Amino acid sequence: MKYLKPDEAASVDAHVVRIEAATGIQIVPAIVGRADSYAEIPWAAFGLGAAFTSLALVASDRLRPDWVTASTALTHAIAVLGVGALCTILTLMAPPIARLLLHRRRTDVEVRQYAESLFLRRGLFATRGRTGVLVLVSLFERRSEIIADTGLDRRVSAAEWQDVIARMTPHLRNRSPFEAVQAALVAVEAMLTLKGFRGSGATDNELPNAAIEERGV
Repeated sequence: MKYLKPDEAASVDAHVVRIEAATGIQIVPAIVGRADSYAEIPWAAFGLGAAFTSLALVASDRLRPDWVTASTALTHAIAVLGVGALCTILTLMAPPIARLLLHRRRTDVEVRQYAESLFLRRGLFATRGRTGVLVLVSLFERRSEIIADTGLDRRVSAAEWQDVIARMTPHLRNRSPFEAVQAALVAVEAMLTLKGFRGSGATDNELPNAAIEERGV
């Protein structure tokens, strides 16, 4: 699964190399399709569609009782099930509609958990100074997350990483993962340089420079 064009991937790689050489920190960008399957969304859509359709039918029967016939119950059942099924299909085919049924807190938790899992699964903790940094973009949720290894804890606060994430958010709303990653790299480079991180001018490439691209869950 590829989310970056070849020239975009090359630009990200070059930027990562430059940051690592200048600061000595190992940066790994990642773009994933989605952080969770959110299996409850289709059921929630079906329930909402069925509920609103039922209310509408009950209201119409009360307003026009002369419409009620022997086949009304069957007709109503078909309408309720049909609208519920249509709502379910819409959430599967149209991500913007599916996102309407998600609470932001849920997506924040799932993206964070996916980032932590990816950090461990890809062995991004395996640097000599424990200075690996994962910059993750999750497209479905339009959320980003940064996981920094323990070697950076004393010099970079959680609030400062959140500032970097905030710079990425507008680009994710515009469905521009490349611009989001680039914005993060620019912000991370400026912050680390300001804090006095210095590299040797060459990187040991303890971690791969290429951005990780995954379908996700």
